[in-house]
Amino acid sequence: MKNVILFDNEVWDNLLPLTYTRPVGELRVGILTIREKWEKWADTKVSFITQEHLSQKYPMTIEADNIVINGSLLPLPGICKLIEQMEPNEALLHNDELIAARLNKSQFQSLIEDEEIEELKGFPIENTPLLKINTLWDIFSKNEEAIKIDFELLTKNRTSQPLSDTNRVTAPEQIFLEPGATVEHATLNASKGPIYIGKDAEIMEGCLVRGPLAMNEKSILKMGAKIYGATTLGPFCKVGGEVNNVVFTGYSNKGHDGFLGNSVIGEWCNLGADTNASNMKNNYAEVKLWSYATQRFLKTGLQFCGLIMGDHAKCGINTMFNTGTVIGVSANVYGGGYPRNFIPSFSWGGDQKYTTYTLEKALDTARTMMKRRDVELTEMDQEILQEIFEADRTYRSWEKAILQ
Repeated sequence: MKNVILFDNEVWDNLLPLTYTRPVGELRVGILTIREKWEKWADTKVSFITQEHLSQKYPMTIEADNIVINGSLLPLPGICKLIEQMEPNEALLHNDELIAARLNKSQFQSLIEDEEIEELKGFPIENTPLLKINTLWDIFSKNEEAIKIDFELLTKNRTSQPLSDTNRVTAPEQIFLEPGATVEHATLNASKGPIYIGKDAEIMEGCLVRGPLAMNEKSILKMGAKIYGATTLGPFCKVGGEVNNVVFTGYSNKGHDGFLGNSVIGEWCNLGADTNASNMKNNYAEVKLWSYATQRFLKTGLQFCGLIMGDHAKCGINTMFNTGTVIGVSANVYGGGYPRNFIPSFSWGGDQKYTTYTLEKALDTARTMMKRRDVELTEMDQEILQEIFEADRTYRSWEKAILQ
């Protein structure tokens, strides 16, 4: 297989704050991240063309022959076949957006420098079905389809570990346990979609689960949790309470009672006990969501849309989030009342009163939380968080007031 590189375009801006800390291809949709999906398809390691502040952590590998693929695209058989058939100097376009191209080293350099590649031949593929993440809400809205695709990919021609007879099970053929997975005294209903329980993951006693559900390595459903599909737990997540159609990227906790629906939670987040996030307006109106790209609230076209939380964000016990709330990276939200619908990165406070969560304190918190999972906050991670701290300063209006 040729060298595969996932590239970011303007969709990266649409997916902030989740992409502040990662390329689009590192987003988790379904069981796997987009990168992991392409690596399985190509049977090779995948690298990235991404933002400058992310490029050291997510480097790019260039070879003599390269396949560049839009990082927001998920592999489906039709588009994969077209990519495999591409000749040198050919590109696939969908509504004038570059989907994939096959480039040599010289052409690749022109692409990086945003120069025109004259000899490149573009082929429109408007009639080819695509599964693509263009907006924040696409992540949970398309999660069901992505789980089903990943489930088939990961379990094909494999045998599940046995499921204990202490459980009540519907559609057992749609349930797959990886080695080390533990499920006891739970109710599992896979009739509406598959249930995938990853390596060393655990579903505790009394859990009520309706698929599709994806649990990655060492993720945990706490006792008595009520889980509706399509929900994904990334690696090392702990989840309890009532959850409906939520993607937890990884290493994040919602360990106690409280409702969360139609939401996306980044890495290293913690939701305090009895945190609740509304996913529908009282008047049943269409939900709007803050957009970094347009600097305003956008109509989602959805009646159900809950919480988007960037990496390292936290909230205290009994926090109440309004429908369609966006929280930036390393924000710490607490107190009574409803916080704003958009909370910038490195905010500290709740309701209507905020101060700045200083970079030094935020890094200390991140370092402490990550150490509990034996993960190091590297120098590169710190530089990325510093970049975000400066980038979101313009949204922390109270800082301007202090300077004045």
